[in-house]
Formats: sequence, C-alpha cells, structure tokens
Amino acid sequence: MVIVGAGPAGLTAAALLGRYGVECLVLERWESVYPQPRAVHLDDEVHRILGRLGLAGEFAALSRPCHGLRLLDPDLRVLAEFRRSPGGGRHGYPEATMFDQPDLEHLLRTHLETIGTVTLRGTTEVTGIRQDGTGVRVETTDRGTGARETIHADYVLGCDGANSLTRTAIGATMADLKFDQRWLVVDVATTADLGQWEGVHQVCDPRRAATYMRIGKTRYRWEFRLLPGETGDDFAVTTGASPRAGGFATRTPESVDADRLHPLIAPWTRDIPAGDLEIVRVAEYTFRAQLADRWRDRRVFLLGDAAHLTPPFIGQGMGAGLRDAANLAWKLAGVLDGTLPASTLDTYEAERKPHARAMIRRAVLVGKAMTEGGRFGDLIRRVVAPRLTGRVLDSATPALHRSGLVTRPRFRRSLAGRLCPNALLDDGTRFDDVAGGRFAVVTTSTPSETERAAIRQSGAVLVTTRRSGELHRWLRTGAAVVRPDGTVLSAGNSLSRCWYP
Repeated sequence: MVIVGAGPAGLTAAALLGRYGVECLVLERWESVYPQPRAVHLDDEVHRILGRLGLAGEFAALSRPCHGLRLLDPDLRVLAEFRRSPGGGRHGYPEATMFDQPDLEHLLRTHLETIGTVTLRGTTEVTGIRQDGTGVRVETTDRGTGARETIHADYVLGCDGANSLTRTAIGATMADLKFDQRWLVVDVATTADLGQWEGVHQVCDPRRAATYMRIGKTRYRWEFRLLPGETGDDFAVTTGASPRAGGFATRTPESVDADRLHPLIAPWTRDIPAGDLEIVRVAEYTFRAQLADRWRDRRVFLLGDAAHLTPPFIGQGMGAGLRDAANLAWKLAGVLDGTLPASTLDTYEAERKPHARAMIRRAVLVGKAMTEGGRFGDLIRRVVAPRLTGRVLDSATPALHRSGLVTRPRFRRSLAGRLCPNALLDDGTRFDDVAGGRFAVVTTSTPSETERAAIRQSGAVLVTTRRSGELHRWLRTGAAVVRPDGTVLSAGNSLSRCWYP
C-alpha cells in the first residue's frame, strides 16, 4: 500500500492500516512537518478516531476543549450560541477540541514509528501514478539526490491535498459548490489573559466578517474576510511571502505591518499592549467549497483535501479527511486479507461523498450567515441562524447513506448509518476498547447458544447491554451490528433481523 501525502489524513490512514498489519509506505515531499498552524478544530467523532489509535491521552495533553460557537453581530453582541460540552460526550471525548496542527502531525508521526509495517519516507516527490493489470506503478523522485524510482503497490491512497497529483492521475475534477472567499488568517501567541469566552466567536458582518478562537494555553487565531481589492500584502511591510503551503500565502512576523493588523484584533485584545502579542503568522487564504466528481479509479482512492474542500466555519475540514481514513482503512484491510469481498471498496465513495457534501453545505450556510449583506443576509441571520441550533448544538454528523454496508429501511427511521456511542461499560472500559477494531453485535437480550456460535464464527464481538446502561438507552430494544469504524451496519428488534458478517 502506498499513501501519497503525510498530512493528517495520510498519517491517520497509515496508522489505522498498520493496526491490521497492512504494509504501508507513506511518501511525503517535505522532510518534516510543515511548522505553521493550519487546522485547529476537531469534534468528538473525529477525536474518537485518535482514541482508537491509543492516542487520546497524548492528544489531550496538547489540545484544549472548546465550549462551542457564538454568532455575533458587528458590535460583538450575541445572536446565537451553540454550546458544546467540554467534558466527555457520547463518545467519551470533548464535543469540540482546539489544537495546533503541527502538534497533531508530530504525534501521528511518532506513533507510526511504533508500527512495524508502516514506513514514512520524506523528501520524496510523486511524479506519476499509473495502473495496470497487476497493480499501481508509483513514480517518484528524491528531492535531495534527484534519484528516480518506480514503486509497485496493490493500492494507492491519494492524501496529497488540494493540488492533488493523484486526483489528476485518475482524471477526477473538483466540482465548485459555489463558495469562494478570500480571508486573512492571523495566529498570535501571548501569555496575557484576553478574558474572552472559551469558544469560537464568529462575527456576522457583511463588511468585515471575522472569527476568533483560542487554540491553546497561549495561542489564539483570528480570521478576517478581505475586502474587495484588498490582499494579504496590504498588512505586510514588504510584499514578500513564503511559498504557498496548503493554499496559504504566509508572511513572516518581521514582514507584518502591526499598525494595520492590531486594529483588527483590538476588539478582543483591548488594552493589552501590542508588544505583549507575538505574531506567529499572517496568511491570506481562499476559503472554497469543492467536491471531487469521483473519489476512486480501480485501485486508487482520494482522501482528505484531494477529495473535498470545506470552508472552515464549522471546523470540519481536516476532520473530514480523518473520517475518510476511518471509513476506508478497515475495508481495505479486509479485502487484502480475504475476509471481505473486493466489492466492499465500492461503499467508500457511496458513503463518504454524500456525508462530505452535507458537511460542506452546512459550512457554507454558516459562512453565508456571517458574510451576506443586504436583506438576504439579514434574513439568513434572523431566520436561518436560529434553525441551525439543532444541527450545530449536537456534535453528531449526518448518518451515512444506504450502501452494501449500511442496511437502512427506505421508509422508516433506523440506527443504521449512525455511529454507535463509545459508551462506558460496566467494567469501566468503553465500547471501542471491547470492539477493538472488529465487528460487534450489540443486543438488549440474551442470545441463544446458536446465535452466540454464529457470532463467534463470524469473528464479531458480542456486547450485551444492561437495562440502566448507556448502550441500552441508545438501542432501546433489539440488536445492532456495528462495523469496525463504529458505524451501525444494521439494526432490528431482534438478532434474527440483523445482518452480520
């Protein structure tokens, strides 16, 4: 298996595949982690993926729970508030968490070093990807020596970002979902106490929409929509910028015009002296909403920004890539070891593409609530924003669509396609600890010996709920088959009505 790109999606895919003993080679054009901050948020569903890798404790030490989201008017008065629990939600982790992306990537890279079947190779440029009857040929060039090599792989995962060579190689294109805005992103470090609410502040201002959030003990981020005719260079002493990375055109702290920048952040920093605020980075970035028209060509798959670009207003961009990895890794592992048919891989795009589209649309709706002017913008803020409460207040994301691995009835509600909660069990462990990356059968009744034998023979784990337990309240009655990624495959009022492997 070759994974192109060592960002969060590629590293997570490699770590998940490594759990199943799959040999992976991760190819990355840069020698080490890109040091500048980019993604800063993930929810409890994505946090749970890190937990399955055994990284929850280490990630908690470098991250910070977030209290939710506020929509503010131009005078910073609260229009709507969507609180998230900073304690453990249904999955055992904070419903919203802030972090610094380089810290997460360092954590994932260190974890890969403990997995014997995974190799990470830096300074390696992938220059071509071709398929034939025996697999995939990946052509590479060492950026240090210029040496060329062709690597043969059973499968290739393209986790190579918005400018994906893998996407081009399979002839996929990005469909524009009608959102394109230029923003200025500002990262600041300070030991001063800003005294702000410990959540994300989104200012709904058609003239200068803005976002503020605390991402660490001493780290803060602001995002400001650039005005027509305005560029990031307008906030720099010089027009020099570092090479683009992930869409950013970054200015060094020495090149930033503090006199122009500080009035933007002053509503939050107030009387804190400018000298107490260390500018870590100022970057111009274009927020886009795009979705690849197809995510697969035979043995080559797209994940992360190679497959979708989400505006950052609900903090789901990076998380979508980790969801891709969690959805695909166990399926690939099962196909490779012969326990799942090759047709299983058809469910990846069928499940993930509609989910990604739904999350992009949700982000665009919040973005428009922040930035639209005129009567239409006022209507969105008065009418649409309150209706977002049910979607934003609950950290749960939409259920997966029907597929060969999501058996949902067409005309009634079902748990199928939704995540089983990572519930606390009687012995103090959680559901994921018991499931251990395998199929699980959850039931409110005591199975017969015949049913127990069938479950054992399938290799699934049996979890019987107790009446007062969290899983029982979730399931209510009957049984559910839960996939290795925590998604409910099927559910019914008895074990006999559930399909299990």
